[in-house]
Amino acid sequence: MKLVDIGGNLTNKAFKDDRRDVVARAGAGGVASVIVTGTTVPASVHAREIAMEPWPIEIRSTAGIHPHHASSYGPLARRSLAELGRTREVVAMGECGLDYNRNFSTPAAQRAAFEAQLELAREIGKPVFLHERDAHEDFVEILARHRHALAGAVVHCFTGTRAELERYLELDLHIGLTGWICDERRGKHLVDLVPRIPADRLMIETDAPYLLPRSMPGRPRSGRNEPAFLTHVLRAVAQGRGEPEEDVARATTATARRFFGLTPERDSGCPRPYRGHGARQ
Repeated sequence: MKLVDIGGNLTNKAFKDDRRDVVARAGAGGVASVIVTGTTVPASVHAREIAMEPWPIEIRSTAGIHPHHASSYGPLARRSLAELGRTREVVAMGECGLDYNRNFSTPAAQRAAFEAQLELAREIGKPVFLHERDAHEDFVEILARHRHALAGAVVHCFTGTRAELERYLELDLHIGLTGWICDERRGKHLVDLVPRIPADRLMIETDAPYLLPRSMPGRPRSGRNEPAFLTHVLRAVAQGRGEPEEDVARATTATARRFFGLTPERDSGCPRPYRGHGARQ
């Protein structure tokens, strides 16, 4: 099984001493590609630098400013993100969105930075890697105004309700699932929701070093998650869908390759065009 981890924070200091070993273990564990998440301008630069290095598996990156850091968005940040976004290694803009859970940046600053990054993604023509927590109504209101012109959009680390999922699907969004689905305390509802996600809209991720799957036997004492553990997310998703792991692996990998243009022929890997609310294919 060849898997794509659509969200790995390999710039995180948790990986500074053994990043090459982490990537090697990912490859040995069946991961063919990792998308390294950019969360600030410096982190996005670092993510691209990682993607430029020679690796035994395919490494690509995103470029964006997480809502926690929205107050840092401005003309200089926009210029830097635009330059990054036009490079080969950067396959999506983001992580961007809204997070009202902690409000490290004010909601107003978050909304402004989110909308600005959506406009930049439209200009560059690359999909967006999205974050939303406790801000669903504002998130979809802003996103709906831009969705028609976006190359594609994935809600990373989806943990929401059935109503929120249905709204995202109406907007023709892709859905990323993490080890949250492996957590019997807070992720049980995702097991019930995962069959509702169309196969061509579903992708999987670790969000490493965060969200170590609780269902994983022999969990590392450090609590550090890494891309090699993506198979545990796959297993939980397959069980929830009542499908063989091989089928879910094949479908999620094909979807990720199309969405992020990971195929050799990039034009054939573009996300499907948006067809309006309620679109289905």
